[in-house]
Amino acid sequence: MNAPAPPRFSKTFTAEPRHIDELGHVNNSVWVQWIQDIATAHWDAVADPGHRARYIWVVVRHEIDYRGNIGAGETALGETHIDGKARGATSVRVAIFTDAAGKRMVSARTTWAMLERGSGRPARIRDEVLAPFRES
Repeated sequence: MNAPAPPRFSKTFTAEPRHIDELGHVNNSVWVQWIQDIATAHWDAVADPGHRARYIWVVVRHEIDYRGNIGAGETALGETHIDGKARGATSVRVAIFTDAAGKRMVSARTTWAMLERGSGRPARIRDEVLAPFRES
């Protein structure tokens, strides 16, 4: 029996003229920013307020596959979820972006480290921190 799929968080992104590179589509650095933006929006929308006040997240690794692109004025639907269990102070997040037709443009697995906001030191991720991201 397969484990149930984790809850997904979604957000729509629109390519603005400033996002477009000399090839006429969204620059790869913008996709990286959108990956970080959707992860942060998910944290802000779902995390316990006490955890948001106490912890901050930083990226320690991005693995990104670029399969397509969009141009100015076009939109991409981003979906994200936490993948698997936390390991110490790190957690893996998946982000997938599709175009208006549902074609996958970009997919990423990013590893984030949780830090104590006050000290900047890594903090072991307890189950209760990620629990809201697992409940349907």
